[in-house]
Amino acid sequence: MSQLDIVDVTKIYDPKTNPVAAVKSLDLSIGAGDIVALLGSSGCGKTSTLRMVAGFEDITHGLISIAGRDVSRLAPAARGIAMAFEGYSLYPPMTVRENIGFALQSARVATEEITRRVDAMANMLAIESILHRYPSSISGGQQQRAGLARALIREADLHLLDEPMGQLEPQLRALLRGRIKHYLKERGSTAILVTHDQTEANALADRIAVMENGTLQQYGTPGELRDRPANLFTGTFVGEPPMNVLTATPVIEGECVRLLLDGNVTLDYPLGDFSVAIRDILASSSSIAIGIRPHAVRTGASGTGASIVVNQWLGDQSHLAVEFAGTTVVAVAHERVPGTRGDTVHIAFSPDDLHWFDAENGRALAHGRETADPAGGLIADPANGPKGGRT
Repeated sequence: MSQLDIVDVTKIYDPKTNPVAAVKSLDLSIGAGDIVALLGSSGCGKTSTLRMVAGFEDITHGLISIAGRDVSRLAPAARGIAMAFEGYSLYPPMTVRENIGFALQSARVATEEITRRVDAMANMLAIESILHRYPSSISGGQQQRAGLARALIREADLHLLDEPMGQLEPQLRALLRGRIKHYLKERGSTAILVTHDQTEANALADRIAVMENGTLQQYGTPGELRDRPANLFTGTFVGEPPMNVLTATPVIEGECVRLLLDGNVTLDYPLGDFSVAIRDILASSSSIAIGIRPHAVRTGASGTGASIVVNQWLGDQSHLAVEFAGTTVVAVAHERVPGTRGDTVHIAFSPDDLHWFDAENGRALAHGRETADPAGGLIADPANGPKGGRT
């Protein structure tokens, strides 16, 4: 049984005078013990979704159940949920220690046990030195960790974490991500994380739900989102630096596949580099969008010439931006790439690293040698044997 089921949920704000659809027909199932991230830009509907699960927002249409129990119309306190708010929401008259232990005290847990658990939680989140202080006397980052501690310490059916580390410096965030994931996994806790930070989502979550404009774009593991994006939005949104996108006119001439790009640039490949299914896709497409991850762009003596715009060495890798086929292509290399602005560098793309998308609607058609099914998964080409699976 799923720990959380969101079934055809829609949220429309101000439906009578100025309707705004924040969430549109959302379907999402989260298994017990899973950590799921809702990832998207501001206004995509992720926080509205979290607030509907918590009961702070009424749903316009649909159903929400926790452990098989319909909670759609229940008050927040009756849902068995612990939530860490982005806005902290600490009780001003209480010390940090009292804030963290408040739920345990209300549940009449023994004083010695409360002290032990609060101390352990404070140590995990590196706030043991401020337990005696009041919220007004500590920093925003310390308040955020105190609010997170208050949510995590509870025994709840579901933990909801709304941008739980947005106020923390990068080094501390990196440290706490590992601690929090270990804590949740050790206890078998089910959690939903709302974030716009891909690093945070990838580090904490078992699966990620990518949202945009109130609509679920794809739901899968971090690896599935990176390697098998269901559409062009997910492909370009997930990944840093973002996926490069080129528009091509494919032409098959004898034993050659020719991709005609903007700027009179042509890429030629042997026909045998492509599966039968992808050949069929290319033969039936007058225009196609090609995605290539920056780490898959090869630089060297062979390939097609491109003009360097920016060449940055970041200490362990080079980020290279070049003018190519009427657009800017970014390449990432793990060694220094010689050249400065205006110099020519040769770049190449392996067919196995190409992602193919419908140029009109952005739907994924294939990844490497595998074709994509309508649900965003993959269908193995018969000539190449089974690969991958459904997302």
